[in-house]
Amino acid sequence: MHTKSLFAGVDVGASRTKVSILDSNKKLIGYSVERSGTDFTETADNCLESALKMADGKKDNIVKCVSTGYGRKNVLYSNEFKTEIGCHAKGCYHYFPKALTIIDIGGQDNKIIKLNKAGKRTSFKMNRKCSAGTGAFLEEMSLRLDIPLQDMDSLARESTDMVKLGSFCTVFSATEVLQNIRSGKQVADIIKGLFFSVIKRVMEMDSLTDNIVITGGVAAHNRFLVDMLEEIIKKTVSLPEHPQLTGAVGAALYAISSFKN
Repeated sequence: MHTKSLFAGVDVGASRTKVSILDSNKKLIGYSVERSGTDFTETADNCLESALKMADGKKDNIVKCVSTGYGRKNVLYSNEFKTEIGCHAKGCYHYFPKALTIIDIGGQDNKIIKLNKAGKRTSFKMNRKCSAGTGAFLEEMSLRLDIPLQDMDSLARESTDMVKLGSFCTVFSATEVLQNIRSGKQVADIIKGLFFSVIKRVMEMDSLTDNIVITGGVAAHNRFLVDMLEEIIKKTVSLPEHPQLTGAVGAALYAISSFKN
């Protein structure tokens, strides 16, 4: 049995809800990821139950819980709310304690967060106006191509002649995809082109420093996209062990630090 002092972090995104359970030594011992759906409260409850089961703990063992993300105020068992920016920064710096450029590719938005060597945020930028270049963009394209989302990474790796798309807009990109299919382009080449569109969108948001960390579900499930980014910028890109959980881990770390203080 793990220590009874457990700390929970909940990241309720528009697409996925993530729960992380840390022990008093800041070790991740339980987690869960589910589609957020239409009832954020119920999804957060279900994720907590699954994460606690992995952690071999009970709800009564949770000393404190911090929630973040789009639906953070829908988490009824949360003791405190924190911003997504702060939680992603804290989570990444926990794994990589140095000056960082954090790229988070989420379901509905992209973030670029810069930290100094002390872990203090120096700047951040967020793309909220359009889902282009996000997880939602890739989900929509997978539907257009009639390809399971989980198969896109392996197919992109098979590309021999990437198709470059001219538009960032999800609607116009969908039209381009259909035109390329009609003209006989290979699906693998189109998917690699979609990955390139995501990368180009991120690169246009802000400059990238030497120490880059990428997080989010897109990075977690499409490692070839990360490989492509490294090749394009000629720099090493780091990933946490669980890229999709960074915000939830950061929230749990806030729970620990505020409880001890």
